[in-house]
Amino acid sequence: MPPRSNPTARQARLGAELRKLREASGLPARAVGEFLGGNQATVSHIEAGLWGVSAERVRRLAAFYSADDQELVDALCAMTEARGKGWWEEYRGVLPASFLDIAELENHASFLRSIRMLHVPGILQTSDYARELIGSGVLGLPEREVAARVEHRIRRREIFRRAAPPKFDAFIHEAALQMRYCSSDVMRSQLELLEETAGWPSVHIRVIPFDTRITGSVHSVLYAGGPIPQLDTVQLDNAFDGNFLDAEDQLNEYRSLFRTIDEIALDANESLKYIHRIAQEL
Repeated sequence: MPPRSNPTARQARLGAELRKLREASGLPARAVGEFLGGNQATVSHIEAGLWGVSAERVRRLAAFYSADDQELVDALCAMTEARGKGWWEEYRGVLPASFLDIAELENHASFLRSIRMLHVPGILQTSDYARELIGSGVLGLPEREVAARVEHRIRRREIFRRAAPPKFDAFIHEAALQMRYCSSDVMRSQLELLEETAGWPSVHIRVIPFDTRITGSVHSVLYAGGPIPQLDTVQLDNAFDGNFLDAEDQLNEYRSLFRTIDEIALDANESLKYIHRIAQEL
């Protein structure tokens, strides 16, 4: 079986978690490779997400490592079983891999939290607003790629059409509501969509007003809850790429950041009034 050339962020995460279990056991990769009937390269490929691994093999490895966190082992096994190709795979080779990873991350998240300082969260953007934002963010993109990025961004919203959608807490700074990336008409439509989505059962929009004192460390971020806290993921994105963080100390930093933002942001009702007022002023 040839190794994958470009594992997804989810596949890489599964491999990284297996590596953590092995390192905690103190076993060298060579010994584990022999246990699996292979060699050190076998383990390296699995831990890098280059080779797929079955739930049965995950349980064998967990037993070999004497891993006693059954909740974690069960969650890792569930990750191996979610092998169906999602809609985002239609864009592989068309869009950067990190865009597909974001869609996959949102698709499997138990909950989502987002802080956006300068623009509306991608998953809540209108097509016109997204087009203006994408076009101004990466100059010289071919029209076909701009169109693909817009379409992909809008399709991410499909998670909210499920019978049990993930809870999404969107903290949006007033700057993002006032920035003029587009015409007044396009911006008004975007704010009206925010008003609409704020009424969806799983979507909670909170505004951070200009006059709110915040720490200088606040920046745009997406926090995706895993099936257990150990498998949470933080995604930092920009117009060109995306970074995924999952070390426990990093996760704790962002959990603390969201607790701080939760304390200073307007409540949902006041946020809706705020958005409506800005829309009416356009």
